[in-house]
Amino acid sequence: MERINKYIASCGICSRRKAEELVLQGRVSINDKTVVDLATQVSDGDIVKIDNKEIKKEEEKVYIALNKPKGYVTTSKEQFNRKSVLDLINENVRVYPIGRLDMYTEGLLLLTNDGEFSNRVMHPKNEIQKTYIVTTDTDISESQMERLRNGVNIGEYTTKSALVRKISNNQLEIIISEGKNRQVRRMCESVGINLLNLKRTKVGAVELKDLKTGKYRYLTQKEKSMF
Repeated sequence: MERINKYIASCGICSRRKAEELVLQGRVSINDKTVVDLATQVSDGDIVKIDNKEIKKEEEKVYIALNKPKGYVTTSKEQFNRKSVLDLINENVRVYPIGRLDMYTEGLLLLTNDGEFSNRVMHPKNEIQKTYIVTTDTDISESQMERLRNGVNIGEYTTKSALVRKISNNQLEIIISEGKNRQVRRMCESVGINLLNLKRTKVGAVELKDLKTGKYRYLTQKEKSMF
């Protein structure tokens, strides 16, 4: 609970002193009853109005980096009762994933409640790079790598050129700046690479680093400013 003037100020309407003036002028109501006492408290669930127009607190903006485990979906409503990445987030505000990782892909997933930030990360014109580690069950040939670099047909779409680096005989690092559905999986399938594991390690300036599977952290101010 908090005093009515503090609540109004926290909604970004005006200062606490100005809020007191609004109350004294009879312009404020709680649950459709005009407030007459400056000491009135606002509780969770109360509907506060000024001049008969409802006001609400702005949600605190939250920016999260999660190490998504395999077996979790990135949708909020899951009709098949599968585990959702949102089950791993313990915050007082509702956040949602920026883009998707399929159920069997692990690694870095960004979540937020800031629509403008999400749009900056997702918009194709910004060409935010995303880094993946591909693990396969066979040696990867130079010709396969070259095809990935030059762009491959994944059905209805031919991918742009990608940065591809061999980590070991059966591991690749692939960097793309697009976000088509299951793109890296489909790229590998197109050149005959049989995936054993796919992990995203970086989105823009944000790196997974030592973040443990299933855990999350807040983005730093520097990381947020890079998008």
